[in-house]
Amino acid sequence: MALDVHHPSPEFLAFWREYHLCTLTTLRADGTPHVVAVGVTYDPEAGLARVITNKNSRKVANILASGARSAGASGARVAVCQVHKRRWATLEGVATIRTEREAVADAESRYAERYGRTPAPNPDRVVIEIALDRALGRA
Repeated sequence: MALDVHHPSPEFLAFWREYHLCTLTTLRADGTPHVVAVGVTYDPEAGLARVITNKNSRKVANILASGARSAGASGARVAVCQVHKRRWATLEGVATIRTEREAVADAESRYAERYGRTPAPNPDRVVIEIALDRALGRA
């Protein structure tokens, strides 16, 4: 079922506030999917999902390469998903890599709120910021 990314149902939003590991799907240079486990935060007011990660990760490389391959594109199409029993939710959009200290600190704070722990310091941390344009699910 398609949902409004900026105005999700209370159940859908509550599901994204619960502690669940998620997956992030990016595309490799050959077009095949690369799926990894991640923590995701969802900010419907801004229409964004965020993933904190290391700047040297394969997912970051895939996003940077995909954006470069797309003529005139400023990012890469990605999807994040979570599932628990019969409930599931997917957020899709265009991902960019944010390196600004303020953006990283904000994403770390959001991660700590959702997952109940502050991430260990990492000078190589970046944020995968996903400008959302599609939400699907059954929460």
